[in-house]
Amino acid sequence: MLADYIQIPIAAALCWILFVTVDIVFRLPEKGGVKGAAAIGRKIGEDGGSLPGGTMMGNIVSSPDASAGTLLAACGVYVAGLPGGLAAAVLVFIGNRICHDPGYAGTSGAVLASIMITGFSVLGLAPENFIAGMVIAILTIQGLSHPYASRLLTRIWGWRS
Repeated sequence: MLADYIQIPIAAALCWILFVTVDIVFRLPEKGGVKGAAAIGRKIGEDGGSLPGGTMMGNIVSSPDASAGTLLAACGVYVAGLPGGLAAAVLVFIGNRICHDPGYAGTSGAVLASIMITGFSVLGLAPENFIAGMVIAILTIQGLSHPYASRLLTRIWGWRS
């Protein structure tokens, strides 16, 4: 079994890929899922970042989207295995409806994360390391540099089309 200091970066990379992929599949860089996403995207764009990446970052902040769903799923799987992760997905779905979020990125992210984390736990990656990994993944998108993170997300979004 791998040591925690190796498992956490692996889990962070897997979570980062998962929530960015889900947000791109749901076209969130193009138009955020909720009203606050556009305002945050415009502000990041004004501050030297990229508007599409900023819109995606705004969606991450304003809605229970794939990143929040992934984090909640990691907690659910840690507490109660796959049923706990799927229960977290139900809570994310309810949160989406409360926020009037028209999409299902958060719910999809939570379901996919539950399956991913359960699968990797069979391979030896502990669910608690996915919790730490998800926090690191969110920090790299939201906390380090809005202009650079938004440009990276825009570049990834460009590969889609």
